[in-house]
Amino acid sequence: MTKKIAVFSSGRGGNFNNLCKYFASTKTISIDLLVTNNLGSMSKKTAEKNKIETVYADASVLQSGRLSSVMKRKNIELIVLAGFLLKIPKKLVSQYEKKIINLHPSLLPKFGGKGMYGDNVHKAVLRSGEAITGITIHYVDEVYDNGEVVFQKSCNIDPGEGLVSLREKIRKLEYEFFPKTIEKILLNSGC
Repeated sequence: MTKKIAVFSSGRGGNFNNLCKYFASTKTISIDLLVTNNLGSMSKKTAEKNKIETVYADASVLQSGRLSSVMKRKNIELIVLAGFLLKIPKKLVSQYEKKIINLHPSLLPKFGGKGMYGDNVHKAVLRSGEAITGITIHYVDEVYDNGEVVFQKSCNIDPGEGLVSLREKIRKLEYEFFPKTIEKILLNSGC
């Protein structure tokens, strides 16, 4: 039986596109829904190209609970946050406890919290003088970047490292390990 996931994405959609490519060749996991708060995003275009249903969800839709009925209809077993910039409401977190994961571009608990996404994280890491950084995949709870860590992978920050090169290092880690971690969660956890 195929495990179905919903991906929540707000913007550029690089990780969403990577997930679509990765899971297109599997029979065990499929992406059945894109949830976005940005109908002009590249994620929406990727969903259209891959014939994945898209649902618009701003903060009021998330709070209303209307999204739950769509996910039940689609038999969604895991929610994957891939660059989704809105906070997931407590009600949805409790309905999908330990079934919502987020990808964060640092080694949490460092450089997490409200407003810490994308280049904001990379710039903070570079300003800090840290020698290593990486990615964290974690379960989502009611607090930004606070849930139980599922997976972390680190990389060195080279002397003189810049924003562009650090962004690329992190993106490579995300593209390699995010789909594999999703697969492991779904196939080994009994979701």
